[in-house]
Amino acid sequence: MNVQRTPVAPPDFEAALLSLRGHRMRPELRLEEIPPPTRIAPYALALTGEVNPSDDPEEMLGSGRFVVLYDPEGQEAWNGEFRVIVMARATLEDEFAGDPMLGEVGWSWLTDALAAQQAGYHSLSGTVTRVLSETFGGLELRSGEVEIEIRASWTPDSTDLAPHLRSWALMTCQAAGLPPIPDNVSPLKPKR
Repeated sequence: MNVQRTPVAPPDFEAALLSLRGHRMRPELRLEEIPPPTRIAPYALALTGEVNPSDDPEEMLGSGRFVVLYDPEGQEAWNGEFRVIVMARATLEDEFAGDPMLGEVGWSWLTDALAAQQAGYHSLSGTVTRVLSETFGGLELRSGEVEIEIRASWTPDSTDLAPHLRSWALMTCQAAGLPPIPDNVSPLKPKR
């Protein structure tokens, strides 16, 4: 991942950007830097990620976004100078459509990932949305779809944002249905 530096950025924002460099993610998760939001904070970084075991767009399992906002003067709603904003979206199996625990399970993917990566934070808030799409008429050949979307934001406790990036990556891959990989274990790539 190539995180670009903003000229004359404050030292804390520079430190945060540097902490995001050089991390190895799962091979199924492909990251790309995108233009960040410009009106929310004076400094920002945005990454998008796609969970796909191959290069075929039809095999995409999920996607997400990781945004870092920085205001050197702080913002009252954030209770700090930084804010991390994440989103993960994935299509689920049809049997999850009516599961009353789906929202809590989706939220636990986030909180468990933050705990597993020892990401220090406060002021966590967010939503888990379930979307059930049913098709009719000329689209009857296509079956219904169940989609989950997890949106959250929090204030990190330090400028080291690496644990927060890894937490988002873990949550996004879990939402997409990939099994967790223990630390210090590399996933095997399937033979083609």
